[in-house]
Amino acid sequence: MDTLSQFKNELEAEYQTTRKFFETYPDEKNDYAPHEKSMKMLPLATHIAEIFEWPNTMLTTSELDFGSGDYQPKQLSTREDLLQTLDQNFKSGKAALENANENDLTASWALKNNGEELAKWSKYESIRHALNQITHHRAQLGVYYRINDIPLPGSYGPSADHQAF
Repeated sequence: MDTLSQFKNELEAEYQTTRKFFETYPDEKNDYAPHEKSMKMLPLATHIAEIFEWPNTMLTTSELDFGSGDYQPKQLSTREDLLQTLDQNFKSGKAALENANENDLTASWALKNNGEELAKWSKYESIRHALNQITHHRAQLGVYYRINDIPLPGSYGPSADHQAF
């Protein structure tokens, strides 16, 4: 099985769908959140854009330690910033998948906070988790859009707002 080609194809499909969502991103709603415990709209969209780079990080490192300060979420402010970040991160993630080999997927990769292991997977599992995160968080963003009467593009088929498949 050619897992890397499958990951690359899936990343491409998720990129195309996410780009449609970001093309209609409302700059005036950056600070919107449906609940006090919810992430605000722009940080949520930024997080989605950042996930597209994760295959690169996962294939070129053995861990990410949030407490080390090596990772800081990007601070974006506009739809254009969001689209540029998405495009750059997609290219980075796709290139990493193109340059990897199947054996690279068997090594371990961990999420840590100040040295404490939060999760540990094979690199295959970590990339699978990242792809799932894109879908999960884009669905959250879709709820934010719906609550604010922002038309939803189709994801895996038509939406109530866009009937084209």
